[in-house]
Formats: sequence, structure tokens, C-alpha cells
Amino acid sequence: MVVPATAYDAKGLLKAAIRDNDPVMFMENTILYNDKGEVPAGDYIVPLGVADVKRAGTDLTIVAYGRAVIHSLQVAEILEKEHKVSAEVVDLRSIRPLDEATILASVRKTHRVLIVDENKPFCGVGAQIAYLIQDRAFDDLDAPIQARLRHRRATDLQPSAGERAMPNPQRILQAALGVLA
Repeated sequence: MVVPATAYDAKGLLKAAIRDNDPVMFMENTILYNDKGEVPAGDYIVPLGVADVKRAGTDLTIVAYGRAVIHSLQVAEILEKEHKVSAEVVDLRSIRPLDEATILASVRKTHRVLIVDENKPFCGVGAQIAYLIQDRAFDDLDAPIQARLRHRRATDLQPSAGERAMPNPQRILQAALGVLA
């Protein structure tokens, strides 16, 4: 299962999915369809199961996928400019297989983690990542794992409320500052 955040990754992951011998679920956030980005004209693939460190950092790891990556990169810039905090943004790109090594290496480097996920909190990808980190890198943490997820209220029948329930840069920034406190 793959979830691209950028046009570059969308093309590369789609080509990898088509060429893979096994079925691949390709999840897209339609809100990202109007985003612009560099996409090479030539043939390339983005390997399945390989996360991408979209921004290197030393003080905080932000783990995200899909549209949450775009918001997390915006927050990382704000943290750098306004708070002198160096945030590393890890784009999962692939949910299954999950690149556990990249996640754990980043957490061991920064010692603090914020998981940003548009899913509801119960049984989601964010919960699995939190479990992975506490199971394999607990002693490396200097602060509790934090997550900025979709609000827990039912919003499926109210489209405007549904968008407000999603993680946005303001909510992500608030959570990041909480991890750093």
C-alpha cells in the first residue's frame, strides 16, 4: 500500500506498482491533484517500501504520509525560522511494507517524534508507528511520542467539519511545540 505526497513520488510509485508482481493498493489524496511539482520526463521508479527523508533535522522527527507530509514540511520551515528548531520530516510513501529502519534511525537521531496522520486514532497507521517506536526505540526517546491525528468526532456527514478535523499546519505546529517543551 503506497500513499504519495508529491507528483514525483506519485509517478515513481505508480510505475513501481504496475511493475510489481503482487497487488499494490495506490492511495491518493485528491486535494493534492492541483499541487505542482518537478516530474522528470524519463522513466524512473520509486521503490516500494522505502521511506524518504524529505527534510533532514536534528531536534524532532515528524513522521507523515500523503497530504500530511506537505503540512509537516510547512511546519518544519516555521519551526526553523521562528523557533530555531531543526525538524526532520520522514515521508513514509509506503505503508506496507513499512520502512521501519528509516523511522527508527530518525527517532534515534532526534530523540523526539511527532506522528502526523489523517486517519482516526483507533487502529490506524499512526498507532502502528507509535507501537513500533515504543517497542524498538523507547530508550532513545527524550519525550513521549506525540501524534496529531484526525479529531475523534464523527464528521463524515459534514464536509466542512471534516476538513477542520484533519491535521493542519496550525495543529501540527502546536503539537510539535508540545513535544519540544
